[in-house]
Amino acid sequence: MAYSVSHNSFSTIPLFVGFLVVASSLAHVLSSPLMSDSGNRQMKNRTFKPAKDIQKLRRINAYLKKINKPAMKTIQSPDGDIIDCVLSHLQPAFDHPELRGQKPSDPPARPKRHNSTDANPENLQLWTGSGESCPKGTVPIRRTTEKDVLRASSVRRYGRTRRRHIRRDSTGSGHEHAVVFVNGDQYYGAKASLNVWAPHVTNEYEFSLSQIWIISGSFGNDLNTIEAGWQVSPELYGDIYPRFFTYWTTDAYRATGCYNLLCSGFVQTTNKIAIGAAISPISSYNGRLFDIDIMVWKDPKHGHWWLEFGSGLLVGYWPAFLFSHLRSHANMIQFGGEIVNTRSSGFHTSTQMGSGHFAEEGFGKAAYFRNLQTVDWDNNLLPLTNLHLLADHSDCYDIRQGRNNVWGNYFYYGGPGRNVRCP
Repeated sequence: MAYSVSHNSFSTIPLFVGFLVVASSLAHVLSSPLMSDSGNRQMKNRTFKPAKDIQKLRRINAYLKKINKPAMKTIQSPDGDIIDCVLSHLQPAFDHPELRGQKPSDPPARPKRHNSTDANPENLQLWTGSGESCPKGTVPIRRTTEKDVLRASSVRRYGRTRRRHIRRDSTGSGHEHAVVFVNGDQYYGAKASLNVWAPHVTNEYEFSLSQIWIISGSFGNDLNTIEAGWQVSPELYGDIYPRFFTYWTTDAYRATGCYNLLCSGFVQTTNKIAIGAAISPISSYNGRLFDIDIMVWKDPKHGHWWLEFGSGLLVGYWPAFLFSHLRSHANMIQFGGEIVNTRSSGFHTSTQMGSGHFAEEGFGKAAYFRNLQTVDWDNNLLPLTNLHLLADHSDCYDIRQGRNNVWGNYFYYGGPGRNVRCP
């Protein structure tokens, strides 16, 4: 749910811990032809190779035909996105052999101590601003364009992270974090309110995100994650809007999983939210602040992992069969921010995390997460205990946590990136 937040004064408690991180990255873009608005092909830093280019365009067109499903209705968003209203049973998830011919699962029992309305959702995304909506029985899907795919390193890697080894220490990986995490127990979900901003991202090879991670397995090739939050990613979307996104993997980002609905996996059930679409409104420095509520939890009956967005709106679910370790439970929950630092100019990036301001600036200036909770084995929502903090490049992006009766467990986080202490 988006909230306009009024000022309350309270203290924060700084804690810093250096430990593990789950990093995910977008692929570097190959030099490739770009499309102008008129559709004319523009050349960019490459030698023209007709046979290779034609073959690549054929692969792209085949992929677009597969991923963009026939629309019952099409909505033009003010930010340039095209939203297709696709019949629910035709969405990409049902291309999966395990789902073909099936119907979406019944709605799950929500965790106890959870308040939701499930009625009259607010306009949380730009595409809904005109009053247009997708009919019942359809799901809104952001249309993938040729330009979207051309920004990726290959058709196969579009919408997926770069294959790489996962490290327990992100130093040198290009990924930097400011996060809170809990581990050492069995977890069946998590919930938080995420403050939404539009951080500056220096180039199209970098991103800035804020999200919840649901994690299980070791940090080798068997890592399972479910991720949801907001991100600014010029490479994935071609712009600098903060967008609601999801991700999943079952093999440490190597071959399985994808962002949003860009592969068969996540089953969308709502006709009100488009995953990958721009969020609106957003927060402003010393101005109005806006949150989105995100909850992910395991359905006790069927074992699927469900996603809720805003004030009780069920978005859909990750089927249990997608996972190995997460088929049972999570062993770590993580909340916070992540950026990619390519050092493209030979020094630290100026890509911002959160609001672009350090945690110490506090309310109205620094980004925050509030009301951090986890779900236990009996489907109860509980406040975090024994939480840990990590800011792996604290001179560039930092974090401070606290607790009060209104926000429960919360933290401020983020930063500007390059500065006098972060060369």
